[in-house]
Amino acid sequence: MSALDPTTAPPERGRLFWLLADCGNLVRRGLLHYQRQPVNIAWQLGFPILSVLLYGYVFGSAMKVPGGGDYKDFLMPGMFVMTMAFGFINTATLVVHDSTKGVIDRFRSMPMASSAVVAGRGVTDLLAACAELAIMMLTAMAMGWRPDGGWGFLGALGLLLWLRFALIWIGVWLGLLVPNPEAAGGLFAVAFPLTMISSIFVAPQLMPDWLGWVAAWNPISSTAAAARDLFGTPVGGGDTWIEQHALLMAVAWPVILTAVFLPLAVRRFQRLSR
Repeated sequence: MSALDPTTAPPERGRLFWLLADCGNLVRRGLLHYQRQPVNIAWQLGFPILSVLLYGYVFGSAMKVPGGGDYKDFLMPGMFVMTMAFGFINTATLVVHDSTKGVIDRFRSMPMASSAVVAGRGVTDLLAACAELAIMMLTAMAMGWRPDGGWGFLGALGLLLWLRFALIWIGVWLGLLVPNPEAAGGLFAVAFPLTMISSIFVAPQLMPDWLGWVAAWNPISSTAAAARDLFGTPVGGGDTWIEQHALLMAVAWPVILTAVFLPLAVRRFQRLSR
């Protein structure tokens, strides 16, 4: 049979196949960077340990929880949420590094899907977030934190990663907007008040009325409150609508953020150098 016989030609790959293949290659690239730059991964994974130890031991004996309860049970789920929230700074920094070094332009010159570049960054950061959560939870358990097991525990993990997934697209979008890595480091000035004016460290009902309202409607507050319930440590709960429906809003807020910032990130990537 002739080698040119069309019946012997390999099957044509569809667009979905190449999208997944491109995404997989970019995830592999991102993980190799962690492997070859151990200082960066040590800092990214070491910071959660320091945070849990610092806040747990420094604030643990001084803070009170409305209605009683152990502050450690209140704090630990909030610390997990804080780490997921700060993750968008890492995402933005890595994206702007690629952008300023011409890596993004190289990707744009190749026959690969624009969405694969954004999705590859997202999957890589989610894998890093899983490692961060595992380390933080082991540290918290060593300090005496004891969550409930079962489906509630898995549900809390899912909500934490769901929040991180939504914030990834904010990080990608900002990373494509800021001009240099130094500017990306300045995003900490945005992340710090975002986490402090929330229910991560203090229950909103202990704040002034107007500030407590802002903290209660902070998206990360809903994830923190829902995680506390699912971990079996529902301490410091409020009586406002947003606090009473924390689980619903912990699912809804990331949907809203993803619907807004994922298209913005892909569109910004497509419009580079035009």
